[in-house]
Amino acid sequence: MIIWDDHFHVDPYKGLFLEAVKQFHRAGGTHLVVVYKTAHDYGFPGLKAEDFMKAMDFHIELVERINKETPVKAYAVVGVHPAEFVYLAEQKGLSYAKKEVIKALEYAQKLCLEGKAIAIGEIGRPHYEVSEEIWNASIELMKYGMTLAKEADCAVQLHTESFDEEKFRELGKYVKEVGIKPYKVVKHFSPPLVKVAEEVGVFPSIIASKKNIKEAIEQGNRFMMETDYIDDKRRPGAVLGPKTVPKRTKAFLQNGLFTEEDVYKIHVENPRKVYRVEIVE
Repeated sequence: MIIWDDHFHVDPYKGLFLEAVKQFHRAGGTHLVVVYKTAHDYGFPGLKAEDFMKAMDFHIELVERINKETPVKAYAVVGVHPAEFVYLAEQKGLSYAKKEVIKALEYAQKLCLEGKAIAIGEIGRPHYEVSEEIWNASIELMKYGMTLAKEADCAVQLHTESFDEEKFRELGKYVKEVGIKPYKVVKHFSPPLVKVAEEVGVFPSIIASKKNIKEAIEQGNRFMMETDYIDDKRRPGAVLGPKTVPKRTKAFLQNGLFTEEDVYKIHVENPRKVYRVEIVE
């Protein structure tokens, strides 16, 4: 059985790194989307485009190690986290920060075009209060990231504030403005609003709590599952632990909440469509 976790972080400094991946595998997991953390997490200052680029290269190396040293098939996602933009704007000013982040996002696109990454992300807007200036600039950068993904015909993973139906519709407007294929826009940390996301056309990647997945599957199987595992020993199991997606998937299948068709759709067909990857069964 293929089991895909759509948003998973690794940290060789503060976390379990390969051991977390092995835990995922022992629980039945097979495929991981390993998302870039921040330049700062990877030991770079995050004060210029080159810092982000070096951090992305380092991230690609970590994913290569997972593929070499574990049985799990891992895919890289690279970008500039919205919190990194906020930090840079506060340190160096808004126009400098925008210029550097644009350069870094273009590098992320290059890595996708080279086949080293499958999506640009996580990009978007901060999940905490910021000035109107920074908020608007974040939206601009998010749209620019989507434009780069459209050009590369790759996916984009979005980090945002908490979402509701209205916010999904707002995102739908940006997607139309940019002209990216809507299903290539993945709302990471999505609430279980499967029907609304389908109407808008974007793809929900839903935090795999029991409550969320139960609500999601009642509306259909057009979603992916994620843990947003942070890999920080100071916060074990945050956001959810590495074993969650395989365990939840198997339990839902055993309890009749998922059919085998649901599992195949969520873990094989949906990721294949969004990321254009060959998933070997």
